[in-house]
Amino acid sequence: MTPEHRIPAHAVCLDLRSSAPATAGQDGLHGAVADALDEPQAGEERRFLVIDDAPGLITHQLLYEELYSYGPAQVICLAVGPGEERTLRRPLTLRPPAAGVLWLLDVSGGTGARGNGRSPGTHGADEALRPLVELLVVPAVFDAVLRALGDVVHGVAVPAVRILEHDLTDDARTRSWRQALESLVGQEVPAPALGDALPVELALLLGDSVPRNLQGRAWLLPGGRAEARHRECGAALRDSVEGYEHVRSWAGLFTTAGEADLPGRLERLSTALAGYQETIAGALSDGGGVRLAPEQRSRLVERGIDLPEIPEVSRSSVGPGLRGFTERLIAERLPLRSVAARLAALSDRSAPAGSAARLARLDEICDRDYLRHLTSPVPFTAGGSGRIAAVVAFLLAFAAGLWPGPGWVLGPAAGLVGAALAVLMLRRRPSRSPDGRLDGGGSTGAAPRLFGGLAGGVAGAGTGQFLGLVSWAGAAALVLSLVLLVLLALRHWSAAVDAWWSRMDAEFAAQLVRDVDQLLIETAVHDWLFADARYHCSDGARAVSLLLRGLADTAERHTPGGSRPSGTRREEAPAPGPGPRPGHGPGPGPAASAEAEPVAEAWSWDSWGDSAAGDGWLDAAPAADLMGAPDPAGRFAAPVDSVGSFERTRTDGTAEPPADEEQPDDEEQPDDGGIRFEPVTDPVWLERERGDGGPALVDTLVSDLMEGVTRIVTPCWGAVERDPSSAGRMPLDRPMGELLDEVHARLQRDGAASPPPFAPHPERRPGAAQLLGVSADRVAWLLGPGSAGEQAVPLCGAEHRRMLSKDPVAVRQVRFVPEAMRRGAEQDENHDSWRGAAEDVVWTATGRHAGVLRLVPLRAETVRTVRGEEGGTP
Repeated sequence: MTPEHRIPAHAVCLDLRSSAPATAGQDGLHGAVADALDEPQAGEERRFLVIDDAPGLITHQLLYEELYSYGPAQVICLAVGPGEERTLRRPLTLRPPAAGVLWLLDVSGGTGARGNGRSPGTHGADEALRPLVELLVVPAVFDAVLRALGDVVHGVAVPAVRILEHDLTDDARTRSWRQALESLVGQEVPAPALGDALPVELALLLGDSVPRNLQGRAWLLPGGRAEARHRECGAALRDSVEGYEHVRSWAGLFTTAGEADLPGRLERLSTALAGYQETIAGALSDGGGVRLAPEQRSRLVERGIDLPEIPEVSRSSVGPGLRGFTERLIAERLPLRSVAARLAALSDRSAPAGSAARLARLDEICDRDYLRHLTSPVPFTAGGSGRIAAVVAFLLAFAAGLWPGPGWVLGPAAGLVGAALAVLMLRRRPSRSPDGRLDGGGSTGAAPRLFGGLAGGVAGAGTGQFLGLVSWAGAAALVLSLVLLVLLALRHWSAAVDAWWSRMDAEFAAQLVRDVDQLLIETAVHDWLFADARYHCSDGARAVSLLLRGLADTAERHTPGGSRPSGTRREEAPAPGPGPRPGHGPGPGPAASAEAEPVAEAWSWDSWGDSAAGDGWLDAAPAADLMGAPDPAGRFAAPVDSVGSFERTRTDGTAEPPADEEQPDDEEQPDDGGIRFEPVTDPVWLERERGDGGPALVDTLVSDLMEGVTRIVTPCWGAVERDPSSAGRMPLDRPMGELLDEVHARLQRDGAASPPPFAPHPERRPGAAQLLGVSADRVAWLLGPGSAGEQAVPLCGAEHRRMLSKDPVAVRQVRFVPEAMRRGAEQDENHDSWRGAAEDVVWTATGRHAGVLRLVPLRAETVRTVRGEEGGTP
């Protein structure tokens, strides 16, 4: 359940100096060597970086031999301090090509300024050694230096170094870490609608859609109870429609044969619908519960419902879909709590409520009011309003009475015919059954038609008599009036029957049956066939949601100001001293600068002479501005796999006091448990450049954390598949804490420039310029030919120069720069400057140091190789 951690590839650092507290006594020395041998290393390569006192190399000969007890090994020894009688006595085991010695005569670079002198074994010496140790434990640098030592006489050299250290300010580191954790954790917010974000495997379980292989399938068993009720509904509806078509025609008005009895037919339709609803309701009740049991399937078959076996809707497809959905949300860099909220919403939606919960929907579809409406015919009305009917009857009777003479009879007779037709429509109304049992009543406007017709007939007869129309004209008017009278009566009858049928809404029964069928299909698919898969999806989504919420809570406890496992509060750290700020100050204080003034010029090989005053060693100081004080105390330690005490020295050191203050004497120094930390400044060969964080820093940290979360959750998917109910309670605090420590350690160590071991695409990682907010121009200049190499500061004093070889050709050089610097420069317009870098450049995968390391050989008589019988015992 932990993120994939690779075996550390760094060289193992071993401190054998007498000042090292862990190596006090014989048991401590052998124990330290045994611990170093037990450290895991990548592949078959075994690398050891040993720090030892220069006079004690011979006495530790057996310890060096123990380093080879597990097989071939490569050793670089940092011999600190002057030797005996200006010579270095080394054991036989430290010879090339498997071993080499870097003699650090004076780690301060020979400045001699107060506060800068580093006596071996002091806190200042350890702080000065830290950048060099961090570099040499990197495998690429270790191998390059060891190869270079193999080309040097005796395999022993005095290093001359020039190092540029890129880092973040304390505020930037704290701010970016807090912002990254806030982006990782997120806030408790309601989950948005899932929408189209779900994969097909999960969307099929949530919606009401039906798989293609189930579309058009017959769910009712032929001859079964449900199928019989379904057929009754269809037959009753068709019968009602046929009766309606008969009634609305002329035969429905003028003939009595084959009376449709529409109210009776609609009553039978209502009964059939109610019966079908009752059958489906019984099936929904029988199929209720958590999962469909075999006896429930039997009861469904008895009701005439057939359920097929569909292997593609089993729970096996849920796990991959849920995993893909979760990992996609994490890959989109959504906060953990937002992802957990979406998974909780998915769990709620995917959990089936059982088929019995759909009874309310069935009752809504089969509305009882509608079924009662079918058995209660609405009133039948025809002819429109009374005034309009009277006017129409008046006009038709008026036309019929225009025949002079006969018009006095024919006009009123036409009015009587119109009234008779109205009475006939009332008699044949569709809202009344033949036996009179069902009658919705009606109105056809017979009285207005009668009075209007009589009045029109008399008026027409008088008008025809007055005008004296010819007989054929009166006869034509009579025929036209009678034809219009019949046609209008048929039209009013059909329109009235259509209106009555529309108000009865009998054809809605077809839609009702389709809705019930669709409800049955949805129930069969999602509540019966998909029940196991939906429950598995719901339980799995809930379990993963709980896991992610637990990870978010663990990350929240690691935020600055929250509960820290280390128990250290940031605000309890001592405030930094008023010394020069990194990246801004001009160098040491006035007192130190006054004494270091003679080293303002660059040291060169041309001025190397034999005299103590003219060999140029005192001039070996950088011409550029010296970078400021060491890191202030209280900062989180950046755990380097193999650096050990030197990384702790970086974070535990006290701040530098003002340079113009008088330093107390040794006897006035406060004693703190027997350990006295002297104020130190950076060595002259080390430049610090600190940035306030680049635009890609927070996003990169969040990306690393999200990738780690994916790795943490990956082993849990098996448990989610097997038993989701217990998977949500899996303890992930420890792997999450390891992930946070891993990412935070890289932030402390190199500003997150090096990718974690679980990064999927380390080549796409932003460069140091985008992460730290510093420019890569300085590093490009350091790597340029003839620049920083000539300004490397030898780690020895002026009094040691006679011990060095005078042959500049014998000097070997190693340039080193983090790969992150080149990645950052590739985005710049001036990235072509990197193409001119020397071929001896070592591109390191991790780290925050760039610069040059020159190996100055010693004179042949300065190094003595002592065989085993000549040396002592540790």
